[in-house]
Amino acid sequence: MNLSSVDLNLLVVFEALYQTRNVTAAGRSLNRAQPSVSNALTRLRTLFGDPLFVRSGGSMMPTARAHQLMPQIHPVLEQIRQALTPPTRFDPATANQRRFRLAAGDYADITLLPTIMNRLRQDAPGIDIRVSRLDRRTIVQQLELGEIDIALGGHLDAAEGMRVQPLFNESFICIANQHHPKLAAGNWSLQEYISLPHALYAPSDDGSARGIIDRRLAEMGLERRVAATFSHIIALPAVVAGSDLIATLAYSVAKQFSDPKKVCFLPLPTELAVATFSIDLIAGRQAKRDPALAWLCDTIAQLNFGEIEV
Repeated sequence: MNLSSVDLNLLVVFEALYQTRNVTAAGRSLNRAQPSVSNALTRLRTLFGDPLFVRSGGSMMPTARAHQLMPQIHPVLEQIRQALTPPTRFDPATANQRRFRLAAGDYADITLLPTIMNRLRQDAPGIDIRVSRLDRRTIVQQLELGEIDIALGGHLDAAEGMRVQPLFNESFICIANQHHPKLAAGNWSLQEYISLPHALYAPSDDGSARGIIDRRLAEMGLERRVAATFSHIIALPAVVAGSDLIATLAYSVAKQFSDPKKVCFLPLPTELAVATFSIDLIAGRQAKRDPALAWLCDTIAQLNFGEIEV
């Protein structure tokens, strides 16, 4: 479709109708007369080949097509508004009615969010935070559409122009039952590692498969037996403490949730040694235009999450 032939003001009317469910109320919000809004709705229906809004009682209810369009249209209009609005200073101490949307998995929930929320409640008590589950399959698209403001975690993808801010470095560690019968002799090698049954953190909606350890093993023509998988990372230390399973997970999580009386820490076999990897903040391109979001990114970047050393 040639955009030069489309009146983009129609999308503003669409958004107002979707939000108000009423032609008169939409007109008031846009400072337009009711006949003007009705005329715009007629043109919208022709443009999209769908009724978009149907009368139900005293309201105009969105059709399935309208529900499909709104998540695509609203972020675009927001970006245009931000582009046309002169930059203003953001004062976190007095800010209110501002909501930020973060995406985080189990790992970030445990290692990052307590520190982040503590600081935000002190510095900006009037803002709201919505934390949703990180889905690696869609996170780039969500950031691009403005559905998510910030993603937190390791090994995340980003599109060109997005802000990528390293927060700290993390390492892997292996944990096992303190009295594991097959480790009693003190032997610890790659062969020992792959011979034991493993517990694995594998969130079903994460878009990831086995992960970096399994890829490294595959490069060597080896494979470990994953005997149990879990959708929550903090399950692993407790499971390992009471079974013959071993697990490889982030050192900071293992350190925080493992009972030292029941669990021992083992380095990865030399052949599997993985260098520390970065835990990052990724923000959409709107962070360059939105002083409030830029402030949030800067605030998180300045927090001390600590360097993890094994």
